[in-house]
Amino acid sequence: VQLVESGGGLVQPGGSLRLSCAASGFTFSSFIMSWYRQAPGKERELVGGISTGGGSTNYADSVKGRFTISRDNGKNMVYLQMNSLKPEDTAVYFCNAKGGLLLKNYWGQGTQVTVSS
Repeated sequence: VQLVESGGGLVQPGGSLRLSCAASGFTFSSFIMSWYRQAPGKERELVGGISTGGGSTNYADSVKGRFTISRDNGKNMVYLQMNSLKPEDTAVYFCNAKGGLLLKNYWGQGTQVTVSS
């Protein structure tokens, strides 16, 4: 099982980034996919999630209206489009997969997002 995030980096406030997560080793279309983030000295928090078919999403209040999660089950990919970025969005962003018959829970290694002028 692998979840590999990419697309992080340094961006100015107000800018945009698109994170990608490539999944392999499990039945991707059967898993709920989520993005979490962890800022220095803080606990990991849920950014948002997307249903198995992609028809339903949910977001933390802090990112609602600015971030969009999408998935491509044909490519085993999930994305996090981040717009109007703020310094407080600075964190390591993690891809998460939950599902399967045994309710497995998989994590990626994370990608750093830094919002700073």
